[in-house]
Amino acid sequence: MRKVQKGDRVKVIAGNDKGKIGEVLTVFPEDKRVIVENVNFRYKHQGRTQQQREPGIIEREEPIAMSNVLPICPSCDEPSRVEFDEVSGDKVRVCKKCGGVLD
Repeated sequence: MRKVQKGDRVKVIAGNDKGKIGEVLTVFPEDKRVIVENVNFRYKHQGRTQQQREPGIIEREEPIAMSNVLPICPSCDEPSRVEFDEVSGDKVRVCKKCGGVLD
């Protein structure tokens, strides 16, 4: 189980996009990186291909380090660190500030 999962609302705490809030779109656990909605945009100059007739500049989100984001707790609505706890035999993620369950 990871501290940040797909679908979590997170706040960026470091980097050029510090302070932005978005939803996790993809998680790459082996690289410890995540793609967050509307964070870390990069431009790619795309040439003409057989599938895509129009060349142009494509704007897309790039992965950022998982350590640079904090999940936002749904109960206290604050970004906080995560700890793992057992609730009725299941391992769940718990907010360190208020003790609310993130899963």
